Amino acid sequence: MESSYIAVDLETTGLDPKQDKIIEIGAVKVVNGQIMESYETFVNPYRKLESRVIILTGIGDHQLETSPGIGEVIGGFLEFAENLPILGHHVIFDYSFLKRAVINEGGCFERRGIDTLKLARKYMPPDEKKNLAAACGYFGITQTLSHRALADAKAAHGLYQEMANRYGEKSPEAFDSQALIYKAKREQPASKRQKEHLQDLLKYHKIVLSVQTEHLSRNEISRITDKIIAQYGRI
Repeated sequence: MESSYIAVDLETTGLDPKQDKIIEIGAVKVVNGQIMESYETFVNPYRKLESRVIILTGIGDHQLETSPGIGEVIGGFLEFAENLPILGHHVIFDYSFLKRAVINEGGCFERRGIDTLKLARKYMPPDEKKNLAAACGYFGITQTLSHRALADAKAAHGLYQEMANRYGEKSPEAFDSQALIYKAKREQPASKRQKEHLQDLLKYHKIVLSVQTEHLSRNEISRITDKIIAQYGRI
């Protein structure tokens, strides 16, 4: 069983780490089962949030516009996390976004992880919902907020500790960390020519984008350009 780890949760613009962006990171450092430190920051995604994200999280564009980008904060998160395993509810989701962020800054991020969703599926009745709020309710864990990163990280920690207390003695191997596997390549920045072509298309077709083009990668700007040409035509 793991007694020291980083419980982490992210809020993002969507579910695809290849296209969506982190907007909030929340984490707690747990040592010998006790929370020792916390980490929390907004992250500027350099794009407007969809209404569904604003409704779900309560986070608005005005809170992110003055916040640092992921390249400015990921180093601080890595210092906080040290080499500890990471814990989360469906932890591979958070790991995939974090790993892409680290790789894009030229770093390496290989971690072991503990998935409270996997544990909930093992120890909760099949007909019970297994999302974080439902699992916390089932095991009597109090949540102060839902879909906010630091509160959900703390909730995942509490959920793990409660399940470990109930079932860990009988099945300690279920509560051990496992190697997290997610492959990612470093994104290349968009070229000057790509940016100029996109700006010309936007001006010609009178389109206003919800993303800031100077922060787009080569693949992102290529997808947007192709989509505009398919829908509106070339210049």
